Amino acid sequence: MKVAVFCSKPYDEESFRARNADDAHDFTFFSFRLTEDVVAAAKGFEAVVLFVNDKCDAPIVRRLHEYGVRFILLRCAGFNNVDLETATKVGIKVARVPAYSPNAIAEHAVMLMFALDRKIHHAHVRSRQGIHELSGLMGNEIHGRTLGVMGTGRIGFLFAQALRGFDMRVLCYDVYKNPAMIAMGAEYVSKEELYREADVISLHCPLMPATHHIINAEAISMMKKGVKLINTSRGGLIDTEALIEGLKTGKVGGAGMDVYENEANIFFKDHSHEHQIDDLDFVDDQFARLQSFPNVLITGHQAWFTKPAVTTIANVTRENLDVFAGPDPGSCKNMCLLE
Repeated sequence: MKVAVFCSKPYDEESFRARNADDAHDFTFFSFRLTEDVVAAAKGFEAVVLFVNDKCDAPIVRRLHEYGVRFILLRCAGFNNVDLETATKVGIKVARVPAYSPNAIAEHAVMLMFALDRKIHHAHVRSRQGIHELSGLMGNEIHGRTLGVMGTGRIGFLFAQALRGFDMRVLCYDVYKNPAMIAMGAEYVSKEELYREADVISLHCPLMPATHHIINAEAISMMKKGVKLINTSRGGLIDTEALIEGLKTGKVGGAGMDVYENEANIFFKDHSHEHQIDDLDFVDDQFARLQSFPNVLITGHQAWFTKPAVTTIANVTRENLDVFAGPDPGSCKNMCLLE
């Protein structure tokens, strides 16, 4: 099958070529992300492989269909960037990689929390500058504090499990209760109670209409003064304007973010050479404001990025592709279906 891989990086190409050593499929790799301006590049391909910031809304899905694309394969767990309803209508099947490395993302969330609490990002810079005094580096201890986990699937569970070892009280919110969380001693509560009680809130829920801006001005107003927010899931879960206001007032004591709601033109690119406004590929005032806060720690959507995860993504995507290329494409176990 002829396959176009969009938003491809060298590590993607290396892992996909290794998995396709038998040349069962014909891969073409494009470094640019899929948008309406470049969708014509998909002409002549039966399948496209997309990542988190590729755009695949209804107009693009229809154009993919016109170009003969029959399958969309996501090399990620989330599928909020694909208009699944339109894909279903035009007969394009969509599959994903549901769990390439829950441990990687859970561990990254823990790291962000600790680094933020103990000001590791500032200590590292100061140490490299020869500044070894401790003024301004006083941190907190997490022992005995209250952790709020929003979204208690595999990643949320692993995150909470790690921090239970530090004797944190764990409060959870999810529409589905995970028995493993309850067995671990976590408590399921309402969103409002979680907002009121938690010292740290970490987001592990998918992005969908019901969770878009689940952290907004109203939610932040209910939180403890100085609450820490961690987000390694999807940027759209947080209303950035509300977060900035919370940081300005001190209501939010810090934010550790691996995602950002308008990250598509920012992350997975090197902007270090863009010194003048006219050179910038992006101008994002809200992102600049976030970066200006000393108690905000941002990583560029790298929580998933480990050797095991990259290998798993290539393996599962190849498995999905093999099923789609076979006699019964509808039997793919990782297919995304309308609820």
